[in-house]
Amino acid sequence: MARRRQGTPAGLDRERIAAAAVVLVDRDGLDRFGVRRLAEELGVDPMSIYHYIKGKAALLDAMSEAVLAEVAAGADDAPRDWEKLTRWTAHRYREMAYRHPRVFPLLATRAQTSPVALAALERLVTAMRQAGLPDQVVADAPLMLFGFLNGYLLAVLSGGPDGPGDMPAIDAAAYPALAALTPLQAGFGSVAEFDRMLDAVIGGLRDRASAAFTSR
Repeated sequence: MARRRQGTPAGLDRERIAAAAVVLVDRDGLDRFGVRRLAEELGVDPMSIYHYIKGKAALLDAMSEAVLAEVAAGADDAPRDWEKLTRWTAHRYREMAYRHPRVFPLLATRAQTSPVALAALERLVTAMRQAGLPDQVVADAPLMLFGFLNGYLLAVLSGGPDGPGDMPAIDAAAYPALAALTPLQAGFGSVAEFDRMLDAVIGGLRDRASAAFTSR
């Protein structure tokens, strides 16, 4: 595709650039990503991209926002109950991570302050406050939930875009307690395992709220 002359917007917009960047990283990975390679994919001069997005850091943020928008799609029909909403959000976040395993590290390693990210948090904490959870529990909830989600999904997807590999074998002679638990750790990266971990997070929030009510 012939390039347009330097500085011309070339019919681009921020959303189209971010979408193309996501496709490029999905294919080639973050290590190979750069503005010049993206410009080549779009058939434009790099300055055309800078007309809309000011630098690589801003481009990474735009990519994060693009994949988070997939999580938020259909939010108008999301549950209003805080526990159900937490599960709904967590599972959509997991599905997005599996669709974009090479983009996902951006979400876990960069502050997410875009409108789409903040709207998701606003929706979640509003549901919790409406249910009467103490404000301190609500204030801690986003970090607890997304700390779990980001850490777990990074571990699961560390094997690359093909998803999680098998857990390494444990030497039973050297680590008998760990080896005894190995059968209970089957299904690494499965939905069933994910739900067990998520149950622990939600249960922790519920228990803290109950303790706060009891101490009043």
